[in-house]
Amino acid sequence: MTTNANSSKIQPTVRLKGIALPTEHGAWGFLFEPLLAGVMIASSFASLWISLLIIGAFLTRQPLKIFLSDWKAKRNLPQTVAAFKFVLLFGSVSLIGLVGSLFFAKLESFYPFLFILPLGIYQIYCDASKQSRQLLPELTGAIAISSSVAVIGLAGGLPTGVAYSLWAVFVARLIPSILYVRNRLRLEKEKDFSVIPVVLAHFGALIAVGLLSAYGLIPKLPLLMFTVLFIRAGWGLSPYRKRVKAMKIGVWEVIYGTLTALSVVLGYYLQI
Repeated sequence: MTTNANSSKIQPTVRLKGIALPTEHGAWGFLFEPLLAGVMIASSFASLWISLLIIGAFLTRQPLKIFLSDWKAKRNLPQTVAAFKFVLLFGSVSLIGLVGSLFFAKLESFYPFLFILPLGIYQIYCDASKQSRQLLPELTGAIAISSSVAVIGLAGGLPTGVAYSLWAVFVARLIPSILYVRNRLRLEKEKDFSVIPVVLAHFGALIAVGLLSAYGLIPKLPLLMFTVLFIRAGWGLSPYRKRVKAMKIGVWEVIYGTLTALSVVLGYYLQI
């Protein structure tokens, strides 16, 4: 009895989860911290559609990165096909969100997206070139994704200064966090790391939030969390820290980020 050689070939296994969802766990925090804060502070019909637009665009990035990388290398693998299908799926979700957003929100609400458009193009370039794990793409990505709070705020009727100040708060939260995590991980791996840039970034963020609060553009409560983050940065990179695994560092950053977002929301509603 003969066996067909072609039918006996083992088909390569495609891990759909790795194609469809971001592998960086911290990216989810970067997405939802400003997004949820914006929805809770400036909830409107538009905010739901804008959230759908942003989540769809966020989910599109991972399969698009794989597809562009394969396309650039002139590969046509099972993962390439799967990635393209996910791009179409998540892109459709984002498109539906865009249509709904344009229906319910004024065009001025989308100005922050115009500002970050060059950053988005740069992000796509870095993804296709497999450079997205470098420091600059991570920083620009944080600036881009946190713009969601400004767009939702403007669509929900917040004053322009307040909406952009909320964006500044989350930029001030995310950029120092990226610097801290990168250097903390290097420290735990006994590699060269830098304390001064991390501490200066946290101190600058604290000052910026303090100024925004002093001018009445944001509540004062977030100052407490930014003080905690400043202390965390100094202690976490000191000889007195407790050695922890990378996963625990990431979990704690999610907790810090959630508490920061809550401080913004509670401060807004309690007027403190």
